[in-house]
Amino acid sequence: MTSPIKLAIVGVGKIVYDQHLPAITANGDYALVATASRNNTIDNVPSFPTIEAMLQADPGIEAVSLCMPPQYRYAAARKALAAGKHVFLEKPPGATLSEVADLEAFAAAQGVSLFASWHSRYAPGVQPAKAYLAAHAPTAMHVIWKEDVRQWHPNQDWIWQAGGLGVFDPGINALSIVTEILPSAVFLTKAALEFPENRDAPIGAELHFQNADGVKVHAEFDWRQTGKQSWDIVVTTADGEVKLADGGARLWINGAEQPLAPEAEYPSLYQRFADLIRAGKSDVDVAPLRHVADAFMLGQRKVVDAFHD
Repeated sequence: MTSPIKLAIVGVGKIVYDQHLPAITANGDYALVATASRNNTIDNVPSFPTIEAMLQADPGIEAVSLCMPPQYRYAAARKALAAGKHVFLEKPPGATLSEVADLEAFAAAQGVSLFASWHSRYAPGVQPAKAYLAAHAPTAMHVIWKEDVRQWHPNQDWIWQAGGLGVFDPGINALSIVTEILPSAVFLTKAALEFPENRDAPIGAELHFQNADGVKVHAEFDWRQTGKQSWDIVVTTADGEVKLADGGARLWINGAEQPLAPEAEYPSLYQRFADLIRAGKSDVDVAPLRHVADAFMLGQRKVVDAFHD
């Protein structure tokens, strides 16, 4: 029997408690042996204030899951890769495309695995939708991804800073699904970004894409939603409509809701990471992040009222 992968987590926060820890605990491929975080710990797991202290104290660590904000992930990833550790990158994989490209090349040179994770791609409706669209060519797509930032990211200043992505932090989840289910690549043609006057990252975005055949995709991202949250993707085809709702947890094809497997996004991510490590491979798809970068390059900027938590 193969021994569990000795895994460490860097950056212990809400997403770790809510998603990473349950997924790791339930997977026999892993043994959680350490954490590094400035403020938080996990019960009964050795904790350290920095990744440097952690790696020095426990050279037996085999893999590291990086869950800090993207602005700080590159430096930590380089340290882990330099120490010969496999690395799991929470989404988005970095603050810039250049950082991620360098990490991918460095991981290959070190002979270790690098995984740029996109949890929404593992929502239960995504692969069935992809299979349907592979057989029924899309003619248009509408993405509505609107949520309440106060509910999901309370008092998280990093997300409003340059590199924190603002509304693209959730919006990139939608883009990860779009790039997964469409049979051909789309390219940004126009964008409008709304920046609160007291923030460095956008609170709203409207994006327009099309593919080489002229099929159009319209995406609306907003962080000011109240009431029911909207995470929907509607695709029209010559043979009917495909609708993903609740972030891909539910799927309708031509008005009929489809039976789906239970939600298992983060368990699936960690299974994928274990499989990559065992196979000696990496998975570093930056397509969703590239679309965000294009939006910042091409987008028209509009200043809106100040935002306060």
